[in-house]
Amino acid sequence: MKYQTRKKAFVLLADGTKFYGKSIGIEGSAFGEICFNTGMTGYQEIFTDPSYHGQIMVTTNTHIGNYGILEEESQSSQISIAGLIVKEFSFSYSRPAGETSLFDFLQKQNLVTISDVDTRALVNYIREHGAMNAVISTEIEREEALIKELQNTPSMEGLELASQVSTKEAYTFGDPEATYKIAALDLGIKRNILKHMASRDLFIKVFPYDTSFETMAAWNPDGYFISNGPGDPQPLLSAQKVAKQMIESDKPVFGICLGHQIIALALDIPTFKMFNGHRGINHPVKNILTGRGEITSQNHGFAVEMEAAKSHPEVEITHIHLNDQTLAGMQLKNKKCFSVQYHPEAGPGTNDSIYLFDQFKALIEN
Repeated sequence: MKYQTRKKAFVLLADGTKFYGKSIGIEGSAFGEICFNTGMTGYQEIFTDPSYHGQIMVTTNTHIGNYGILEEESQSSQISIAGLIVKEFSFSYSRPAGETSLFDFLQKQNLVTISDVDTRALVNYIREHGAMNAVISTEIEREEALIKELQNTPSMEGLELASQVSTKEAYTFGDPEATYKIAALDLGIKRNILKHMASRDLFIKVFPYDTSFETMAAWNPDGYFISNGPGDPQPLLSAQKVAKQMIESDKPVFGICLGHQIIALALDIPTFKMFNGHRGINHPVKNILTGRGEITSQNHGFAVEMEAAKSHPEVEITHIHLNDQTLAGMQLKNKKCFSVQYHPEAGPGTNDSIYLFDQFKALIEN
């Protein structure tokens, strides 16, 4: 029935390029920066990752929805992407552990989704022309109005989005009787990060993005964490100030993705918007300290300037992305602070980098 009643839909890019497809049954329009993820699995974790807030997702894997939804695999309480573009959408699923279909999951949150798009051609176009704003819509008759709305959609560069995904009130996660306490600044934290920390005898208190250092320090934590999240790191001035105070406290500090960028800015190391960004679960990274390679899960559209980090007297480069030689990790020489530009907690992805949580705990123990 759903296949028979689907309306025509399109993808309209900011430069005027159009790609056509069909609605899966959730009608309307969605605006945001278009990006693509190359992961073969893990669509539920991707869709619920707060780091994708404000972005329209293109999945490069052909079949999406075929193994359904399992609530415990969500990385936040709701879908974070602004809209979804796929090639083949599966209304039914075959995984025995699945609790509901992807269609029901998307419909519950009214996420505009279109299928039957030539995603190979679309991704090739984005690769060649870079990330840009776009609209996906089933309202084809409103094309002129949609073009005007698209022109008024703010660019991701300079856009502060952490405030839209961060917790409104502080909360705790894990065993209150754990040996050590971690104060986490929530810029869009993923559940899998909290699970990995809690499994290592760490009790975490998660604070809103604009919490002062004094408030976090009053909890008397053994270490600090700055989370992943969406948007441009440069407008997050309060988080940069807090990061600097965390570092000066001489307690261990760990940053992931946006948190990594915030630490860099706190050290006066610039960040920049990437042409396309890194989004997938098979990105190769080299650990310079050990010489070992890691297959990593990544999701970021901004990065830290490599040369500025190299020339900083207090910074040591620890990881490098092997595809484009961008900075993937760093640590401070005289402080207990380190950060990475990828997701060691995976969800989705490999577990090559989970040792970083052990490294964080070791800093606390020592």
